[in-house]
Amino acid sequence: MQQMNLLIVLAAAVIPMILGFIWYNPKVFGNAWMKATDMTEEKAKGANMALVFSVTFLFSFLLAFILQTIVIHQFSILGVLANEPGIMDPTTENGKWLVDFMAKHGNNFRTFKHGALHGTMAGLFIALPIIGTNALFERRGFKYIAINAGYWILVLALMGGTLCAFV
Repeated sequence: MQQMNLLIVLAAAVIPMILGFIWYNPKVFGNAWMKATDMTEEKAKGANMALVFSVTFLFSFLLAFILQTIVIHQFSILGVLANEPGIMDPTTENGKWLVDFMAKHGNNFRTFKHGALHGTMAGLFIALPIIGTNALFERRGFKYIAINAGYWILVLALMGGTLCAFV
């Protein structure tokens, strides 16, 4: 059966924070991001960073939790069969069928590369349109969209790869 591995989901939730420290570093995209967002050192220093990082981790956990259902195909099988009588009971006919199916196909497409592909697709087809739409209404420029969407596309690729390979 496909089960969530909480430790791997927690590990994947740390990825946005680690990559954020690198991506938004002044030596990488930090200065360009500050200019694109009209952020100043004074504004940045005025934030409650304990709260910011706590909520960021919570959001990252939620993202990792749902991303595994996108990058791991075996979750779809359970979704399709969820209402079948006895599907989760391995002593029933349906349960035996599921156990057999997962024994044969449970490791199909379970690689970092495959998860990274689906994570990248989530970044391109979910994160980019959301960031781009908000940016257009906020009158932000292309650089803002490129920096933030690029970050989330890479984050989702790494999270997707990690989840697919290790959950």
